Amino acid sequence: MKANEIRELTTSEIEQKVQSLKEELFNLRFQLATGQLENTARVREVKKGIARLKTVVREREIGIANR
Repeated sequence: MKANEIRELTTSEIEQKVQSLKEELFNLRFQLATGQLENTARVREVKKGIARLKTVVREREIGIANR
């Protein structure tokens, strides 16, 4: 998701997405450790997605206006 798409979501929706991505990241790490993961780049994509979501939440907390 792009940052603009994330900003259109409510905070609770963002938190739900963060939770689901964290679960996916856990599963990906487990697959990586057991040698079953085919697309290793997906781990990086999920981590970046979590960071984007958390950034938007933090912007809202400190009151930074949307750009």
